[in-house]
Amino acid sequence: MAKISYVTEEGLERLKKELEQLESVERPKISQQIAEARDKGDLSENAEYDAAKEAQGMLEMKINKLKEVVAHSRILDQSKLNTTTVQILNKVKIKNKKNNTVMQYTLVSESEANLKEGRISVNTPIAKGLLGKKVGDVIIVQIPSGTAEFEVLEISL
Repeated sequence: MAKISYVTEEGLERLKKELEQLESVERPKISQQIAEARDKGDLSENAEYDAAKEAQGMLEMKINKLKEVVAHSRILDQSKLNTTTVQILNKVKIKNKKNNTVMQYTLVSESEANLKEGRISVNTPIAKGLLGKKVGDVIIVQIPSGTAEFEVLEISL
C-alpha cells in the first residue's frame, strides 16, 4: 500500500511539472543516447551503451516513484487548518532550551521539504516531536549528539 502525501496545491503542481519534464525531455534524450551508442556497433564492449542503459533505468525508477507520489498526494485544505496545536502546514517558532536559539519552520510533506526555505518534512524527528503540541509545550528530540529540548513559542499559518 502506497503512502499518502499531504501537499499544497503548489507542491502538487511542482511535482507534476517535474514528472512532465522527466517524461517529455529526459526520457527522449536518454533514448537518443542509447540509439547513438547502439549505432557504434558491438554492444558487448560498449561502455557508452551500458552507461546510457543504466541512466535509463535510474530515470524510469525516478519517473515511477514520482508517478506514485503524485497519484497518492492529497491537497490539504488550508482553510481547515488551525493553530491550537502543531499540524502540517503550520509555521512553528521554537526555542532551543540549551542555547536559546529561536528557529522557525513550516511543517510540510516530504516532497515539499526545503531546509533553505525553512520547510521541514513532517517525517523529521523535530517535526514528529512537534506534531500535536501547543504553545508553551517542551519537546525532547533525539539528535545525533544526544537529545535537544525545544519549547514551542508560536504556531501560525
